[in-house]
Amino acid sequence: MKTIDDLQVDGKRVFVRADLNVPLDGGTITDDGRIRAAVPTISALLDAGAKVVVASHLGRPKGAPDPQFSLAPVAERLGELLGKPVAFATDTVDDSARATVEGLAAGQVALLENLRFNAGETAKDDAERGAFADRLADLADLYVGDGFGAVHRKHASVYDLPARLPHAAGGLIATEVDVLKKLTEDVQRPYAVVLGGAKVSDKLGVIDHLLEKADRILIGGGMAYTFLKAQGHEVGKSLLQEDQVPVVQDYLRRAQERGVEFVLPVDVLAADGFPDLKTKAPAHPQVVPADAIPADLEGLDIGPDTRKLYASKLADTATVFWNGPMGVFEHPDYADGTKAVAQALLDSPAFTVVGGGDSAAAVRILGFDETAFGHISTGGGASLEYLEGKTLPGLAALED
Repeated sequence: MKTIDDLQVDGKRVFVRADLNVPLDGGTITDDGRIRAAVPTISALLDAGAKVVVASHLGRPKGAPDPQFSLAPVAERLGELLGKPVAFATDTVDDSARATVEGLAAGQVALLENLRFNAGETAKDDAERGAFADRLADLADLYVGDGFGAVHRKHASVYDLPARLPHAAGGLIATEVDVLKKLTEDVQRPYAVVLGGAKVSDKLGVIDHLLEKADRILIGGGMAYTFLKAQGHEVGKSLLQEDQVPVVQDYLRRAQERGVEFVLPVDVLAADGFPDLKTKAPAHPQVVPADAIPADLEGLDIGPDTRKLYASKLADTATVFWNGPMGVFEHPDYADGTKAVAQALLDSPAFTVVGGGDSAAAVRILGFDETAFGHISTGGGASLEYLEGKTLPGLAALED
């Protein structure tokens, strides 16, 4: 896979497919982590004299312009981080995009409007997707893929466009791939994996694959209750995917056969309903045993004994991968489990990887120093699919 060091970019129009899919509250960016992650590659290209054309998706618009998903606030924030103005095209491939790109001089940068405002970006039809990629290719001389959070998508700007232009991987993708290889090819042991989040169905593939790789798998978040149910415990009103119980039982059986240690909560914080995440009103949780959750209560975070247990299971590790919060970390009464896991990673001597998505957001929201972790991924779904052993279209497109 070529990198930007292999490209001659001086005076050239370089299309950078970034991942600037940040959370917005109205027009306010609530977490700019992905924008900051894109800055080094863009800066390097600008310093080398490129005319940089940045493109990204944001949210899930329906293939047509939708003001709530505009990248205009991102252009402003990107300009602040780069220390120079970012010209903003109000469309993707039409008059504004062409005029904006034509107006760039060497060392200047533009951002196109949300790629998903054009139905061709995500089209299942190869011809429709290819036609959009053709129009994007007209805007540039070279292509740099740097949106790791999108490389698991077979989209026009990720998969089809690199075939139409000389291409290379940006620094962010190159780093992500190097890190993920440390979790799959040359793993330092003991290797522990911490998985959380709401649904076990979102993690089935990665659990299946990690049963061949990991020494220890710790489970938290809403998905833990399906595991507890699979062990025969009642889980009250907690989140439960009843249809996945047989699958989880099979995983537990296979783990035991292979000597992989599955670690589940021993206690949980529970309440009689989901907390109000807007007002953050006190939720008055109570600690209950994980194997005896009352019928009228819902588990919303791992409990204090589980936090200590998980910290002890991470203390002697050499490699840790963490994806998914331990509870409803957005509410202060249910953030301590996720905080405890983050702190345990910092206290561990291990090479620690935070696998993007809500885990990365939690690290920032809860006030941890991002640089203290071995690596914080920008792509939750992409990281998981890589660890499942899947071929990621966006990476395959950069490798030829």
